[in-house]
Amino acid sequence: MPKTNPNLFAFPAVDALAPALRSYIIQSQAAGFSRHNTFKVAVSGGSLPKTLAAALLAPSSGPDDVVDWSRWEIFFADERAVPLDHPDSNYALLKAELLDKLPADGPKPAVHPINTTYLDDVQELADQYEQVLVGSFASRDSVRLPIFDLLLLGCGPDGHTCSLFPGHALLRETSAWVAPIEDSPKPPPKRITLTMPVVTHAVRIAFVATGGGKKEIMKQIFDSNDGLPCTLVNEAGGDRVSWFVDEPAVEGVLFPRRAFL
Repeated sequence: MPKTNPNLFAFPAVDALAPALRSYIIQSQAAGFSRHNTFKVAVSGGSLPKTLAAALLAPSSGPDDVVDWSRWEIFFADERAVPLDHPDSNYALLKAELLDKLPADGPKPAVHPINTTYLDDVQELADQYEQVLVGSFASRDSVRLPIFDLLLLGCGPDGHTCSLFPGHALLRETSAWVAPIEDSPKPPPKRITLTMPVVTHAVRIAFVATGGGKKEIMKQIFDSNDGLPCTLVNEAGGDRVSWFVDEPAVEGVLFPRRAFL
């Protein structure tokens, strides 16, 4: 097969990015519904939930622009080994930015947080979360990997995504779906994360990166081949990967932009 490249969509500012991200998610939702009548999504933390909220809480523009929360299943691409109400929790962040703002009388998505019973044992925490995936996607005997309809990811200033960090041994993990990390270079140190094979086998992968603070790492990700986790996702995912960025984040990046249609 010919190698394909990721899609780089750049917008003047975040308020122009959000409607395009919404359109992309609605398209991904429709494809998920046509495959299995549900929409299986994994999200990360950082600044992503705020941008997601701007996209998904906006008023519908018509019958083809409806978020059908009742058929969403939301998982976490990575999570910190902290209580669900802790400031470092990706679940707490998504809850505050998006889930708590859904209409009280409307449908709600199925959300799959970590089981905090196992916070003191990150291997067991990862194993338990993997069992959540097994319960939703199929037994491990029948599928090699869970295939998400969409992954919504961020990009760290070091080029990490999920809790997959540059040069870390976890980048070479090939058998587990969910893996523990106890030495995250970014606090908190104890986390769980989807592994690279799970990330790169999603039907669609969307990165959101905004702000001038990202421009140096974006140059590395797109204009050099230095094995950063985000670069590895680009290489493995090809045109299944789409980046939604604002212009300050890609100032000086040579990689060609595409128009979002």
